[in-house]
Amino acid sequence: MLYNIFKRKAKLIRDKEKPKIIVDIHEKNSLIPSYLKEKEAEIEFKSLKIGDYLVGNIIIERKTIQDFISSMISKRLILQLRELSRVKNKLFLLEGHIDEEGFNPNAIRGMLLSICLEINIPLIFTKDSKETADYLFLISKKQKKSSEVSLHSRKGLTKKEKIQYILESLPNIGPSTSKKLLKKYKTLSSIFNLPPEEIKKEIGKKAEAFSILKEEY
Repeated sequence: MLYNIFKRKAKLIRDKEKPKIIVDIHEKNSLIPSYLKEKEAEIEFKSLKIGDYLVGNIIIERKTIQDFISSMISKRLILQLRELSRVKNKLFLLEGHIDEEGFNPNAIRGMLLSICLEINIPLIFTKDSKETADYLFLISKKQKKSSEVSLHSRKGLTKKEKIQYILESLPNIGPSTSKKLLKKYKTLSSIFNLPPEEIKKEIGKKAEAFSILKEEY
């Protein structure tokens, strides 16, 4: 029996051309890696500092609608989006339907508009994990060969941004309120030491959040 070297060479070429997708270790329990393997994508699990998937030089944040809502409420979403916005090539994938969880759909729509128009992150909707895998695979096929993106090359947060993050982590304190306080009082210590009546005069009922902050510091 003759050994077909051409068949072996063709197989090696096909293997070499397999699209590679780096998956964050926290996505191991989702169905997406399994769907990608079925498509013969090359999967590598890593701990990603930003996003859930790295395809070529594109960082992709993927959230189910349930996770999207919970991270909106906890304000974790704002921090993740700001980190993602610092990367040149990024994409946000939202999986599921905004009406299915009984949460106010207009609040979700408002956040989605902010992601697109204010934070300038491209957004794609998918109906389920299989369709998410379809998009990831298609992106990987369309990507030209490029060097790995460095997740350590993004700009660090400025001191002002760090202070703003702390303020926005408080209940009901959003970007406009935190900017207003910082513009007038400049530092966290100045804000912390304000009398309760003065804070209330500045931001009304939202001043209640600062009692939590003073307990923590």
